Amino acid sequence: MSAKEAYKIAQERHLDLVKIAPQANPPVCKLMDFGKYRYELSKREKEAKKKQKVINVKEIRMSPTIEDHDFAVKLKSAIKFLKEGNKVKVTIRFRGREATHTGIAEEVLNRFAQQISEYGVVEKAPDMEGRNLMMVLTPKN
Repeated sequence: MSAKEAYKIAQERHLDLVKIAPQANPPVCKLMDFGKYRYELSKREKEAKKKQKVINVKEIRMSPTIEDHDFAVKLKSAIKFLKEGNKVKVTIRFRGREATHTGIAEEVLNRFAQQISEYGVVEKAPDMEGRNLMMVLTPKN
């Protein structure tokens, strides 16, 4: 069928002539209501977006000289975040001369990772970034 005939039929039926495969020889076209088609596509995309789970990264900050009770409180909140399905970024911030004693902070992070191992796994091992020592945990499935 020629393009002129197809266009004429489309106008008679109050539809649009849409190229489906322009590379084909001859090009493949379809008669459709293009506005309705775009609406259906956007509707499907919104449905797919709703089904996706958004993973947030929650941050917990500590100091290298954290006390036991404070450590337990931070651990409890990290467990809560992991149970909700969020990633947890544990940060130890160094002030002044504390930066010379990174070994103490690494021990704190390793103890944290060991005690939380039932709920999450270490995604990114403890690593220095500027004046912070960071570790990222992901929920266990």
